[in-house]
Amino acid sequence: MSEDEHDSGDSGEADQTAVRRDRFSGGPARSFLSSLSDDERIFAADLAVDRAHVVMLVEQGVVEADTAGEILAALDDIEDAGHGALSEGEDVHEAIESAVIDRVGPDGGKMHTARSRNDEVAACIRYRLRGDVLELVETLVGAREQLLEVARAETETVMPGYTHLQPAQPTTAAHWICSYEQALQRDTARLLDAYARINQNPLGAAAFAGTPFDVDRERTAELLGFEGGHASSASVASSDRWSDGVAENSMDASATRDFLVETTSAVAGLATTLSQLAEDVVVMASKGHVELDDDYASTSSIMPQKKNPDTLELVRGRTGDATAGLNGLLTNLKGQPRAYNRDLQRAGRHAWDAIDSVTESVEVAAGAVATADWPAERLEAAATEGFATATGVADLLAMAGVPFRTAHEVVAEVAADLDPDQDAPDYDELSAVAEAVLGDPLDEYVDREAVEAALDPTESVAMRDSRGGPAPDAVADQIGAAEDVLASHSERLDTAATGVADAQARLQTEVETYV
Repeated sequence: MSEDEHDSGDSGEADQTAVRRDRFSGGPARSFLSSLSDDERIFAADLAVDRAHVVMLVEQGVVEADTAGEILAALDDIEDAGHGALSEGEDVHEAIESAVIDRVGPDGGKMHTARSRNDEVAACIRYRLRGDVLELVETLVGAREQLLEVARAETETVMPGYTHLQPAQPTTAAHWICSYEQALQRDTARLLDAYARINQNPLGAAAFAGTPFDVDRERTAELLGFEGGHASSASVASSDRWSDGVAENSMDASATRDFLVETTSAVAGLATTLSQLAEDVVVMASKGHVELDDDYASTSSIMPQKKNPDTLELVRGRTGDATAGLNGLLTNLKGQPRAYNRDLQRAGRHAWDAIDSVTESVEVAAGAVATADWPAERLEAAATEGFATATGVADLLAMAGVPFRTAHEVVAEVAADLDPDQDAPDYDELSAVAEAVLGDPLDEYVDREAVEAALDPTESVAMRDSRGGPAPDAVADQIGAAEDVLASHSERLDTAATGVADAQARLQTEVETYV
């Protein structure tokens, strides 16, 4: 993936590559310059870009139909042979062009008319990246479906909630799961929004200064499915020039990799969400609050009693792949002037590594939660630890007219006097402190039955029925809303995937008219 100063498509000598001449054809730095091995990822993308460009050239009268047919047939042959059959070259673009010339003769070099490897590689990266993003979004949609299914089953499974890793308030397994599903909603939305800016056509920008040939950039956008604004109409204004699928300014189109930054940033954010979920599950497993399925755990090589949450630890560890990728990409780009610089050859790998690693993490994290067992009795017992229902009692007093800070003082004094092995006070202990602080017995403010209910974790959860809260009805509303968002994201995914598939079929039809 490198700069190409030749926009005319002239061929080289038979024993040289399509691009380099005697002065630049050898030397110890040739292998250092080569990205051919890494470019296997964009091999299919390059063939598609080549085909679309050739079809456009013949339609515009730049290349003869017979020559276009020979070039397109050669590309079919190269595709059948595979990336491994390419001869040594500086990159996949040069190697494919050389292979076309080997098969067609000098006229094969006409394939490169009116373009540079600069706009070519930019198109290939966008073409491949959008497929990776759609795969990740599809994986996320499936993961969220799994989480919501578990949430529906566990709306009444009371469990302890923590802040600072200390017992805080009772909640439910469903409420905890919905908190992560909602975070994954945003992660999905960010990727879908990034997709609209990935899916833009840089072809026709050439090296950076455009071309004198009568190219039709909208046509290659159509043939390659580069119609970014249509995939996410909510994120791209109808008046935005980018919404027609063409990256407008030729210098920006060839040089920019900000779509890689946006994607890798979204992937790093997703990896962080998954890491937090993994950490929660690891901690809960250590307390016996969740039992992972054996498929998502392992044992010790020496301690046979162990059941380790290894898969979740790796989800947590792989977050470093994504965050390192984002840092590496930003470092690569930060010092580059317009337009093309060879540094860009190293940019894409950061995004590829991040997206590959995190796509697997999504599947594993969701699968671990979906197949886990939630021991209801143990969780409910744990939900009383550390006087976790204290806030509920303070809330009762506040609802009875006691200033919340005063109510807080009452309950705090009771908590301070608890025995080390006592998780919660009884009614009489609360009443004695309340009378000392408030001047009246507790039943002057709240009924005994209400206080005892507030001390019960199940009843404490049921009290918290505000929007977004853990009460079963409130969680049911959250699940319903989450299902609506999921359906919307699924529709956007289907629209984008259909657009890509339709473009592939459209391009194939056009190619068959010449081959």
